[in-house]
Amino acid sequence: MIESGLRRVILATLLSASVAACGGSDGADGDPGAAGERGEQGEQGEPGENAIAPLDSAAPLSSVVALGYRKELATQLPGDPDNLAAYIKALVTEFNSNTPPGIPGMQFPLTAGTTDTVRAIKGLQANVVASWLDPLRYDADPVEGPLLGANADYIAYFGDNRPDAPASPIYQGDDTAGWMWVNHEYISGKVPQTARAPIGQHMIMAQYFRFYGMLSNDIAASAWDDTSLTVYTRLFKKQLGGTWMHIIQDPSSGEWEVDLGANNIRYDATDATRLLLSGLPNGMTVQDHDDANVNLPQNVVAGIMGDCSGAQTPWGTVVTAEENVQDYYGDLEAGWDTDLRLVAGRGFDPGAPVSLPVQAATDGQFGQDPDTNTHHDRNLYGYLSEIDPGKPADEYLGKTNAGQGHRKLGAVGRARWENTTFVTNDQWQLDNGQKIVLYAGNDRYGGRIYKFVSDGTYATGMTSAEIRALLDNGTVYVAHFTGLDNDTGITVGGNAPAAQPGQWIALSVDNTDDNAPNAAALTPDTKVGAALQDNNWNGLAGFANDYQVGQAMFTAATKIGVKELNRPEDVEWNPANQKIYVAFTKHNQHTALNADGTLRSGPLNGEDKRTDNYGTIFELTETEADPASSTTFTYTRIFAGSVSADGRFSAANPDNLMIDADGGLWFGTDGNFSTTSKDSNVPIQSDALYYLDYTPDVADSGQPFRVAAVPSDAEATGPAFSSQMGTLFFSVQHPGEKIFSSWPQRE
Repeated sequence: MIESGLRRVILATLLSASVAACGGSDGADGDPGAAGERGEQGEQGEPGENAIAPLDSAAPLSSVVALGYRKELATQLPGDPDNLAAYIKALVTEFNSNTPPGIPGMQFPLTAGTTDTVRAIKGLQANVVASWLDPLRYDADPVEGPLLGANADYIAYFGDNRPDAPASPIYQGDDTAGWMWVNHEYISGKVPQTARAPIGQHMIMAQYFRFYGMLSNDIAASAWDDTSLTVYTRLFKKQLGGTWMHIIQDPSSGEWEVDLGANNIRYDATDATRLLLSGLPNGMTVQDHDDANVNLPQNVVAGIMGDCSGAQTPWGTVVTAEENVQDYYGDLEAGWDTDLRLVAGRGFDPGAPVSLPVQAATDGQFGQDPDTNTHHDRNLYGYLSEIDPGKPADEYLGKTNAGQGHRKLGAVGRARWENTTFVTNDQWQLDNGQKIVLYAGNDRYGGRIYKFVSDGTYATGMTSAEIRALLDNGTVYVAHFTGLDNDTGITVGGNAPAAQPGQWIALSVDNTDDNAPNAAALTPDTKVGAALQDNNWNGLAGFANDYQVGQAMFTAATKIGVKELNRPEDVEWNPANQKIYVAFTKHNQHTALNADGTLRSGPLNGEDKRTDNYGTIFELTETEADPASSTTFTYTRIFAGSVSADGRFSAANPDNLMIDADGGLWFGTDGNFSTTSKDSNVPIQSDALYYLDYTPDVADSGQPFRVAAVPSDAEATGPAFSSQMGTLFFSVQHPGEKIFSSWPQRE
């Protein structure tokens, strides 16, 4: 039966054709007929179903935030500051010039407290650039993406119209449009298991992918089937790694947005992202496979994960630091319990060589996946990984063009790397005739700071490929903080010590120059190399070669008695004054070593537990002008975390550090909320971003000025300036992890 409207069209056409065929002329149009009476209103239809969204509007999501400086909104100050950094420093100067210190009518520093919003001082405005699971392109598939990953952390900004590589991209190019790299560290909560439903952010993720039909099971049920667990694990891996996205600022509103028409790329923990493991000893190879268990080319590794902080390289790439990878495929250094006591039968027993459990474990988060084809060996993760941003995710180093593509820096070794930083001149560039030097911290209780010095030297005019090749061969040194108080890890001979000496020790079985720090307590004058190889030295197994040392850097440093540090969260080189800054977030747990560097044994007691709950920032100065040749340094504590009743200058647990274009020191915190929640004498306050007003080389001179605060119990991570410092980007990480949050409060 023909639909009535179509029938009328056909009949009218036939009639017109019939009239034309008779050959008669058209008559005059008649007068319009009178309007018909209004028809009766139809009955009201049945109510429609409510629209279903993939996520609850109140679901807390990690977000990348832009904190922009708006001169027209700012307090007028002498000198008329023209960027965010200059504005904050001018406020500090004005604050300090008054008696008593302060600025009438200005809330500066920002008042301590906790809300479910981002708060900032007058003159700054915040907007969300992107949140977890947001599409990164117009054509982004809601499942396969690219979508912004989970728990954003480190951020690096590459301004448009910056100099071409291998010139340094740091603080170069356009201030209002550029490319941004963002790390995605983890998903908080608990993964689903055969006898447990997902918890926390994992439930948010399960709800999202259940909506799009990737999961067909009852996600709230306490039992998950094997097929659902396999699907979930692949989707989980896609939320980790990093994002490369183009962002632009609206000149009218000042807000930043993702350019959805750009070639934005996700790099993740699946086999879709591939890196070459470079810098292995001559003749040594590793064999990985894809997630279907098909072998990859030799030394090519599937995926990155646990990405915490990182660095922009002065030749135009990004280094992203793989930190807590032990959570996914198991720990190579599983011989230590949470109290840093040696556990027998896990590779470090004395009387034998070190034995590392390379094969993938089944007890990590990815180990919940019953499909063992998707498991990978532990020794392939925990590296400083260099991404060639903008290249396809599977473009491992040398795949298409020599010197291009992604890789893991095998010569630097494995650890729970928090970040890294490179020595440059005051223009953020490499110096002709100098070796490449990088510093990095192993973020764990008792972790240490390391320095890598390349064997080869940089020469002006080198290509990116030639520069990158320098990182395949070099020497790794560990920092020994001579005289550091073993009870606290923050003082030496007094509460606010002047500069104290430290030593860089080559962490190598070939080190025949330096005495092991614990040699005096064990066998005097024993060299580092001999101690590392000794199967019984300090009650630990022996290392056969430097590759093994690099696979277990915490254990190697502990074996020779290097002073334990209070979780080195971030290490940054300051080109303006040629100093190194380290954020120690806290250490209130047991230590592995006695004060003399010998291994603790026997029952636990309070004497071997450190008491640093608030964290510190240290300043290190190399003894020699050339950091590559310097074997000693001095160190000074310039900031000690604290909380107070008025909260004005409360700042605890410093985490990410940032050096601005002029050498200013900024930091974000991770723990203000939890630390103040436990102290009934102080107000609860959220984590925040701070500018540290300090005097170089002067102990405990730093005063923290709170600039912006993040929601609820979220962490303030990844601060990074745009190229001309007009905008400060940061991440709101894990909002609602322990208490309620609806950030970013979507409509």
